[in-house]
Amino acid sequence: MNRQGAPKLTIVIVNYCTAELLVDCLASLVDEIAAFPATKVLVIDNASVDNSAHVIATAIAERHWSDWAQLIPSGFNGGFAFGNNIALRAAMADETPPDLFWMLNPDTRVFPGTLGALLDFFHSRPDVGIVGSMLFDGDEHPWPFAFRFPSFLSELERGACIGIISRLLRDHRVPRSMGNVPEQVDWVSGASLVVRRETLEATGLMDEGYFLYYEETDLCLKARHHGWTCWYLPSAVVLHIAGQSTGLTETAVRRIPGYWFDARRRYFIMNHGRRYALLADISWMAGHMLWRALRRFRSRKGRIVPSLFRDFVKGSAFFHGPQAR
Repeated sequence: MNRQGAPKLTIVIVNYCTAELLVDCLASLVDEIAAFPATKVLVIDNASVDNSAHVIATAIAERHWSDWAQLIPSGFNGGFAFGNNIALRAAMADETPPDLFWMLNPDTRVFPGTLGALLDFFHSRPDVGIVGSMLFDGDEHPWPFAFRFPSFLSELERGACIGIISRLLRDHRVPRSMGNVPEQVDWVSGASLVVRRETLEATGLMDEGYFLYYEETDLCLKARHHGWTCWYLPSAVVLHIAGQSTGLTETAVRRIPGYWFDARRRYFIMNHGRRYALLADISWMAGHMLWRALRRFRSRKGRIVPSLFRDFVKGSAFFHGPQAR
């Protein structure tokens, strides 16, 4: 696509105490933006408690990125949706607002040609509202980026993690198998998600009731309700050093933070009602208890998330509504 006919795009990156990674992310965008100079980047620093704002501002100035990159301090860490919405509101209020918004995690690197692939796809498919990238982790292994919407059956499968149950419920598992051709999916990872401005005008901005997690799932579901499709695009490739911006990684078995349970509960209650949320809770707990029983019967040892069952019950719809605790 030539630069004259390309849709106008603004990249949004929310930072919290990951300045060095974010600067590397910006560096990976230099050649992409040179090819499409109408592209802008808005960096929201979500009240980092380190010197992130200074590091980012210095990098933008010293590397002469100020023509296309701008740092906006949020003044408050209201979460991922909150930070993104600051940038979305600012850009949408412009006299010539962008056609597309690309939400990127700070712990990502954009592969060459990715921006052009995204712009081409949106230009050729006016029915598409949201697109996700192919993601690789720090070791360049494929990272899940295309998903089904959560349901009470997916919660049973997630809680059980048992081969036969996963096989029986394979069409309900949240992570999807991923091929090498574009495909319509339910939702895509917020680590690299592009959304059309008209889609946001229909759905409204991201729900700030989610501090972290499930906000992109919620957005994709709302987009579907308004007639927009969601796709993953394997030619748009992004490296995701997974967990660095959220604090959750595969290598460390850590206690799951309370805001994850809050986000999960909010998603089910807000989109399916409290009764369905309770059914989803019961499904997960039943699956998890079965997993524990089999683990004990087979005398299996291994890593287990600390306090998982107790934290799940405490964060369930049995005790709370959609608001964060």
